[in-house]
Formats: sequence, C-alpha cells, structure tokens
Amino acid sequence: MEWKLFASIFSVIFIAELPDKTAFATLLMATRGRPFAIFVGVAGAFVVQSAIAIAFGGLLGLLPEHWVHLAAGILFIAFAIHTWRAHEEEETTIENESAALSERTQFLKTVSKSFVVIFIAEWGDLTQIATASLAAKFHESLWTVFTAATLALWSVTAIAVLIGHKVKHLINTEILKKLSVLVFTIVGLYFIYTWAKT
Repeated sequence: MEWKLFASIFSVIFIAELPDKTAFATLLMATRGRPFAIFVGVAGAFVVQSAIAIAFGGLLGLLPEHWVHLAAGILFIAFAIHTWRAHEEEETTIENESAALSERTQFLKTVSKSFVVIFIAEWGDLTQIATASLAAKFHESLWTVFTAATLALWSVTAIAVLIGHKVKHLINTEILKKLSVLVFTIVGLYFIYTWAKT
C-alpha cells in the first residue's frame, strides 16, 4: 500500500463526495430506515461502483450519460412518490408485521433498496469518474486507488447515516417526510432536465 497516494486519493474523493447528491440521499434514507442496513446497502453499492471505475479506468466517462441521467431521474421521482404515499400508520403496521415475520427479511429489504438507489445515482457521477481517472493515471497502484476511494465513500456514508439517524429524533417525522419528498423530487427533476437538455 502506497500511503502517500492513499492519503491524497482519500482526501480528494472524501471532499468531492461530501456535498454530493448520494450523500444527501443516504442522509434522507437514514431518517426513515435502519441505519446499519442502509450503511450496508450504500457501502455495497460504492464497492461495486469503485470496482467498475477501476476496471474501466478512463473509459467510464464515455458511457451513455444521457440515458443514465434519465434512469436516475425516474428512480428519484419514484422514490419521492413512494415516500409521499407512506403514512405513519402504514409504517407502524409494516414494523409490527416485520417483527412478527423476520428481522432478517426487513434488514435485507432495506439493504437492497439502499443499494439500488445509490448504485444508480452514483453511475457516471463525479467521484466515480474521478476514481476512474485516478485508476488510469496510477495504473500500477490500482489496489491503493480502489481502497482509498472506497474508504472515502464509506466515511461520507457513515457520517450521512449518523446525521440522518440523529436528525429523525429531533425533527417531526412529517417534516422529514416532506423534506425527503422535496429533495428526491428536485434531484429527479434535475436528472430528467439534464437528460432532456442533451
């Protein structure tokens, strides 16, 4: 492991990811779900995306960004609609049913949902393209690039999950629900706008 290179890549990816849409999406999911399950799902999506970035190097930037933006936009709009339709009574019923059925099933459901949201949102994102560019530049140190980028993304994910989990105890759930719907709608419309523009 080349520690100087590791530190510089970690810093670049960490700073780039902090204000990113995926960090906000993770934070909002953490206000409504199980924090550890969300972390596992998001972390898994980042591992796969980092691996893709490393494997394809500089070619990642050539992917059809046009259609990726449309898919991401539709996903975020669908997530906003799902959040809007979910009522507290329904959530309580689901929680009671899941407790009676299987904790493992509920955990896996949250993991898979988190994985899909972040996997699609991160596709062709700045941090993934940055990782691909770094992999192309430091092709003899791919393990260092992969580890540094992935751990940076995990660190931001952990921060977002912790903040989201704490915030849900401080703010009214109805306000959080409306905020989640608003943010996911804005992100979705942004993606669709960029798709329509190209």
